[in-house]
Order: sequence, then C-alpha cells, then structure tokens
Amino acid sequence: MQNVNYRQGNSSNNGRTAREPNGIDCFHVNTDLIINLSGSGLNEHLHTVLNHGLKFVPTVHEAQTDDVIERSMFGSSSNDENIYLKLLEKVTVILLVCTLMDSELNESQAEHKDAKFATCLCQSLVQRKVVTSAWFTQHLKAAAAACMEYNNLTSCQALGNMCVMNMNSLTSSRNDACGLFQLVYAYHSDAVHSIPYWKVNLPWLYYYTDRTGEASRALRVQFPTSFSFTGTAQNSRLEFVVAKYGVRGNFLQLQNVRGGTLQLCPDTLARLDAAFTFGTTYQQSCTILLSKILNDFPEPVFYDVFMQYVNEHGQQNLWAIPVLNRNLQCTQPCNNQGDDMNQWLLTRRIFLVDTLSGRENLASSPSVIRVATKIKFGITLVPDNQQGKIYPPLITVVYSNIQVKNSDTQFVSVSFSVEYQMNQSERQVQTNIALGVLGGAAVLYSLLKTASWKRRIATPIIDIQTVVKFLLFYAGDLANVFFVVTVGTGIYWLIFFKGSQLASVVLPSGSEETVFITYVGCAFGLKALQFLHKLISQLTVDLFFIDWERPKGKVLKSIEGGGDIKSAPTPVSIWRTYFVANEWNEIQTVRKINPLFQIFAVLFFLEVVGLSNLAIMTPSANVTASFDSTLTPQSRIVRYGVTTAVWLVLGLIQIIFFSFFYERFVEDQIRQFVDLCSMSNISVFILSDRCFGYYIHGRSVHGHADTNMEEMNANLKREGENLCGQRGLLPNTDVQTFQIAITSKLRQQYDRIHESLVRRSGPARLLTSSGNTFEQNSKAYHTMNKFLSSVIDHAHREMDYIVKDKLLFERILDMEFMEPMDRSIFYNDEGHSFSEVLYYGNEPTLLIFDMLFFSLVDVATQNAVLAAVITYLQQQFFEMIRKAVGKKNLASKTLVDERFLI
Repeated sequence: MQNVNYRQGNSSNNGRTAREPNGIDCFHVNTDLIINLSGSGLNEHLHTVLNHGLKFVPTVHEAQTDDVIERSMFGSSSNDENIYLKLLEKVTVILLVCTLMDSELNESQAEHKDAKFATCLCQSLVQRKVVTSAWFTQHLKAAAAACMEYNNLTSCQALGNMCVMNMNSLTSSRNDACGLFQLVYAYHSDAVHSIPYWKVNLPWLYYYTDRTGEASRALRVQFPTSFSFTGTAQNSRLEFVVAKYGVRGNFLQLQNVRGGTLQLCPDTLARLDAAFTFGTTYQQSCTILLSKILNDFPEPVFYDVFMQYVNEHGQQNLWAIPVLNRNLQCTQPCNNQGDDMNQWLLTRRIFLVDTLSGRENLASSPSVIRVATKIKFGITLVPDNQQGKIYPPLITVVYSNIQVKNSDTQFVSVSFSVEYQMNQSERQVQTNIALGVLGGAAVLYSLLKTASWKRRIATPIIDIQTVVKFLLFYAGDLANVFFVVTVGTGIYWLIFFKGSQLASVVLPSGSEETVFITYVGCAFGLKALQFLHKLISQLTVDLFFIDWERPKGKVLKSIEGGGDIKSAPTPVSIWRTYFVANEWNEIQTVRKINPLFQIFAVLFFLEVVGLSNLAIMTPSANVTASFDSTLTPQSRIVRYGVTTAVWLVLGLIQIIFFSFFYERFVEDQIRQFVDLCSMSNISVFILSDRCFGYYIHGRSVHGHADTNMEEMNANLKREGENLCGQRGLLPNTDVQTFQIAITSKLRQQYDRIHESLVRRSGPARLLTSSGNTFEQNSKAYHTMNKFLSSVIDHAHREMDYIVKDKLLFERILDMEFMEPMDRSIFYNDEGHSFSEVLYYGNEPTLLIFDMLFFSLVDVATQNAVLAAVITYLQQQFFEMIRKAVGKKNLASKTLVDERFLI
C-alpha cells in the first residue's frame, strides 16, 4: 500500500479563521494535523470533495504562496485533479480539519453542510503546492529495510535523518519516515547508556513518545555542574559540542559549536563565540541571500547537541541537550506550539538547511527548501540556589519552508539567540508585598495630609472636594511608593547580577520586565498628577505686599475745580513695591539645582563615561562597550536602575553643593529676597490655603526706606554695628518668616476687601480704564494695606494673633495640632518654608518628576541623548507656563501692573 503525506509549509496560520467564497468559515484547528481515514469513510469524503470543491481550484491555487513537501514512495503528476484522483485510491491522507460555524448556518443551509465541509477541505488542500521528493522516493524504503533486517548503523541513521527532515512529526501511518522509524524502534529493546529511549544502532530522536510529562522531567533535573564568574573555580563558558551526521547516515565528526557551527549569520569568530559566555543574553539576526544558502548547503548536515562538563572526579562528560521543534505535529496528545511543558514532545536531532528533500529530481535545483530560521538556546537557573546551578539547556527551533523562485534576489531572515531565565515568582511576590505595605502607609499619610488641609481651609464638612483632594494627595504618595520600589528593584538587579561571583541570578525578561515597566509608568503618571496639582496650587495662591512706609510730611495741593489750596500727606513711592514684586516674579521658578547642568551631567556619565553599558545583559561590569555589545540586548530594568541612580546621585550632589557652599558664599536668592523686603520696608502676606499661609516680615528697623543714598548707607552701617533694633516681628528677635494659621474672621475680612481688588481689565488697564475704576482699585489697595498692617500691629483685638514655635511632630507631619479659633497663630519658621509656593520648595517633586520623565523616554527609546533633549523641552515648557500664569496671578492679586513685571 502506498502512502501520500502532505505537509503545510507554514504553521503560523494555526487558529486562523478564513472566509470561503461561498460564506463558509473554515477554522484551521491545526494546519499540520495528520488524520487517518480508511474504508468507506475515505471514499465518501473524497467523493464529496470532488463533487463540490474542484470549482475553486484555479483561483485558490494561483493566489497561494504556501507550499508543502510531499514525501512519498511514488511519483505524482503536478496536476491538481490527478492528485485528487490518486487520493481516492489511498488509505492514508492528510486531512486539514475544518469546523463549520454552525451558528451562521440557517435551516435552509443545513442540508448543504456536507458540501460546505467538502469545499472547505478542498480549498485547504489545493491551495498548497505539492512537491514529490525524489530523495524520499529513492531512499526511504531501502534505509528502513536495511535498518530493520540487518541493523545497519548507517541505514538507521539515514532513516532517522529522513524523520528529522519530516519535522519528527508522528502520525498513525507506519509508512512515512517517522512511522517506519517508530516501527524499527519498537523491535529494539537494548538501550544505550541505560537511556530507555536511545536504542542500540538507532539514533536518539525522541524523549518518549508514549507518555506525557516527559519534557518536564527531562528539563527539571539539575545539571551536574555549577557556574561562576570569578574565583579559582571560575566556570563561565557553555561548552556545547555536536555530533555531525551526513544525510546518508555517515558520522562526520564531534565538533565544538564555537566558530559559528550552529549560526547561519556570518560574523567574526569573537562575536560568534560571545553567545556561549555564561550569563550573556545574545541576539543575532540577519538576512541571507538564498543563492548563498544553496551554495553553502548542497546537502543537509544533522547535529546531535551535547554539553560538555567535568564531573566530580575530573572526568569529561557529555550531557544530551533536548530540542523543542515548534514545527513537530502528532496525533497523540502533544502540542509543541504551546507553552505547556507537559504537552511538549522533545526531540534530539536538528539540521540548519534542507535543500535535498524539496527536489523532484536529485540532479536539479530544489523547488522548496527548509531553513531553521529561529534557533534559541534557553538556559534556566535553579531558583533559590547560591551555587550557580542550572537545569539542562533547551534548544528551540522553528523551521520555515522557502519556495525557490529566483535565488539571486530572494533573501531569508534567520536569527540565533541565547536566553537565560529563572523563576521570578518569589521576587514578584516580594515586590507586590512591598507595594502593598508601602501603599497602605501612603493611604494613612494621605489621610493625614487631607486632615491637615481640612483644618487649613477651616471647613470640617467632608464633601466631593475633600475626596478629590485626598485622591490627589494619595496620587503623589503612591507615586513615591512606585518610585522607591522601582528604583530599589533596578539597583538590586544592577548590584546582584553584575556583582555576583556565582551565577545565582539572571535578569528578568519578557513578562517580568513588562510588569516592571508598567510600575515605572504608574510612578510617572501619578507623579505627573502630583506635579500638576502643585503647579495649579502655586498659580492660584493669594498674596499681598504690605507697604510700611508712611508719609514724611505734608505738601500743599490745589483742589481740582477750584482755586483753593490745602495740605495733603506726602505721597509714598510705589517703586519699592514694584521692585519687590519683580524680585518675587523672578524667584518663582528658581530651583535648588541647575536643571540644565543636571541633564548634561547625566548624559555625560551615561554616554561618555559609559555607565549605560552596565545595562548590557552580560555579567561583566565593564563600562566600555565591547565588540559584541551590539549582539547583546540591554536590560530595561538595569538601564532604569543605572539612569535613576546617576540622576539621584548627581541631584543630591547639586543640592548639597548649593545648600552648603553656593548659597552660603555666593548667592542665596530666597534669603536675599527676605533681606530685600527689610530694606524696602515691604512685608509679604501669602495665603496658600483659605486659612493657612506664610508671612515675611519686612518692616524696616529704621522706620522708613524711601530715602536717599547717604541715609540708606548710614542705616546699613548702624544695623551692621548693632546700633538699632533687630528685624524680627517680636522685639529682640531675628525671625522674619512665619507660617500662619489665621481665623475665619480674618479671612472673611480679607476676602471682602479683596473683592474690589480683583482686576477688571487687561494689561493696558491704566490707559483705558475709567478714573472711577482706578480710584476704586487704589482705594481697595490702600484699604487692604492698612488692614493687614493694623492686624500685624495688633490693632484688632477680635483678629489678634500669637507667635509660637511648632512642636516637633507638627514639623515632621507638616500639620498644625491647634486650630485657630479666636486668635490667629504665627509659627516661627526659620526654614523659609514660604518657598513651598515656589519651585524652590518643591525640589523633590520636580527632581523625581524630571528623572521619571527622562528614564521613561530613555527606556522606551534606548537613546539617552533623545531623552535629554525631550526632558529639557519639557522643563522649558512647564517653566514658561509657571512664569506666564504666575505673573498674571501676581498682578491680579497685588494690584501691581503687569507691565512693570519684567
């Protein structure tokens, strides 16, 4: 009885639904699945195919690009109709299983189910080009007979090679290459080296074919050696060797894989051998001209891969390396396309290129070739082991069928990779626990912030605004949680992977790395929300400049509309207020660090010094890019860890330098602003919340500041020689800055006066507004100035205040335990915390926001220069918004014309 085997060339269509011309949905359950049909059922189905399906043969066949190698023991015409006529005479066929979507068939269509099934089957068969393999026709029977009858070693190897060329696929047929091999295998009982599935005189092709779960047993035995990167017992090379066989079954040699034995992509020996340095993740891909493949591989060469190691007695041993062939198909419960290890059927022998079985004439060029387009060595470390132990490596191979049309213009894409993995579930659990614990603490801290905010706005009612405020506080605190966890994780992998002596850990990849990047994205998104919240709060702050200057005398002034003359107080100059307002406008975006220097410094250390090379997935901690660095990908987790570590260290250095050196000996713009207020006789009243804010006491100890140069210098000299009082709010004190918690009564009076202070026109108001409007605003300004100065002078008993120090826990928690009921409270604040309404007081938020922004762009693009440019543009964008809107808010709240804010 003769046998016909059809194989679909591309198994990537698995699970794809195709719409047939007559509306049938054909679901390719498994496009390489082989099913035996015999007896009347075969003839019945094929008769239906011929009656209902051949009308689609021309159009489908012309559009089809896939091809299948027919490996049979008889010749066949290439005519599609003759092929179907032959099928009527055969016992075994390959049937692609199609499932009709019954839900789409109405009652009128039900009687045509068989016809539609036949049409679906017909199209699945005819759209694949069938090639009769001359090699199988001439050699399969002879090799099987010689192996069965005479135990000829070469013939047995040749039979095994033909089974490998047929993708090790198993069917219920005993007449194809793998079926005949199984038949011979069943008659041999003696095992080689006590390995039950390696029989004498036969090649070792399978890891058991009659029971499931063998893959997990074979891959979860500890490899009998350990690996280390340093020390006297250094073992950092993967010593793979291959036993090479010719297509006719002759043994060629035992050869080391170094030098590109299993790598189709050409390269230097050093770059090719870098793949087998333990711990180095390796990825190599290229496109090769088809004519070069045909010239380099006139016949396939087969490889049995072993790993060489030294046992405890110092003897050289070989360990057989299993192969996961993703193209293998079988009728028994196995699935090499899935990820369930228990469903895998592992094999042993591989080849790189098969240019032989696709020839219809051995003297002619092949119509189809098969190439190992993807080869991956997977190495899994034993978890919770500090001795550098691994499980046996696994080689994963994906083959592709290439139809030869024009070999001089066709290219084939191939890849070779080495990947390391280990069970990261325990570390993921630890990360989740850390997130849970710190996230819970963040909830409590956000509740404290919300309670403090409720007290500062003097409204005990919990409403929607309260909930929104809590969520905003929680977003910022949760962002810090994600930031701490991700930075800690990145630095952990940087230290323990790069600094470990034994190969005890490997870097996370795949899904673990994706989860990590998700955490980074969450940190950035939440931190961005916190940053915008703080920005909006700063842009809506209430403030007023209290001018303590009093008229020095009176002047004679003529009354408008008449000839009378009367005396009036000497006008007080407004230029001091404008000057202080300009300085305030300038310090709104002052920071504790230099952002531009920060970006350039980070870029220098990452790219020039080469710290970014630490992210390369190799155990070496060398910051110099090696010759094979382009073949080794970078770990996004380690790159993030390196970037954030560099950013944080440089930011901390800048903060220390500016705080302890620059601001002490060169320039401190915040303290200089306080000094300027004292010299200008201007105090600043700031309300960041309804009943909470800051006060800068700038009342001059000399009584006035609107004077000439000589008197100003004399005043400064007297103050330098301690010949006058101190600048503090209280007598004999120097404290000029306070946190203030005011009563609701004081706030209400402030709001009543402020209502008439709000601007009603644009920047050119002074030129276009009516005299009445200007007079009203001027009156409101003087009223507010008089009111606030009288409050500071204790002139209102019902709105009086006390001065005190904050308790330790109040300073730590940044909240006030006492609620101002009858009197406001001025808390001594030598730390100049009024900078909270400026960029300067929010440096941690800005530093982390910029760092997360830079890191996210850098990790996404793997380009630090691009990340630096985008980060700088982001900083300039928000700084521009802060300056522009802050300037308008300053002019609106203080009655300082915007045109004088330069």
